[in-house]
Amino acid sequence: MRRKSVGRTTTPPKPSLFQSPLFNFTTIAILGGVFVLGIGIGIAFSSTATFTPSNVASREFIDTKAPNPELCVQYGASAMVMDTRLFVTLNPFNVYVSQPSMRPGCVLRTNNWAILEQRKLVTNEQVRDCKNRLNTFGYTGDLGEKPDISCIYQNEAAKNFFVTEPGAVAPPIETDRF
Repeated sequence: MRRKSVGRTTTPPKPSLFQSPLFNFTTIAILGGVFVLGIGIGIAFSSTATFTPSNVASREFIDTKAPNPELCVQYGASAMVMDTRLFVTLNPFNVYVSQPSMRPGCVLRTNNWAILEQRKLVTNEQVRDCKNRLNTFGYTGDLGEKPDISCIYQNEAAKNFFVTEPGAVAPPIETDRF
């Protein structure tokens, strides 16, 4: 029996990543074009966001529309105020709701009530009553003119369902007490 000679056989070199049929230059060019197109579409969508009353898109927009915006942001928080009325009849039992009206407003922190007192917009009795109920003051309208001031209650049971993550075990962190 004859022995086969074991000779050197040359194996062709493995193609590099860029030479493989999966990543040829055409594929890379197409992927690059899709990437650039995606960035262009993203910029177009973000630049068409309008900041009008029909599209309230940011906290900054609400801050600029608040009455006395500098004072409001420094001593409290800007707010959206919704005024509505409820009518309840007992015989027959029915509940009726009026059309709500939305206005910009401001909620003052409890340690900044002196602003309202100095301008003589609230009386000592109103401050005492509001303080006894652990509430704070909120207002709509310019403080230099005739603002609509109310003693308001912070509802700590209200949840922001936009930031609640499904399946979260820990309770959400409470907001600062105003």
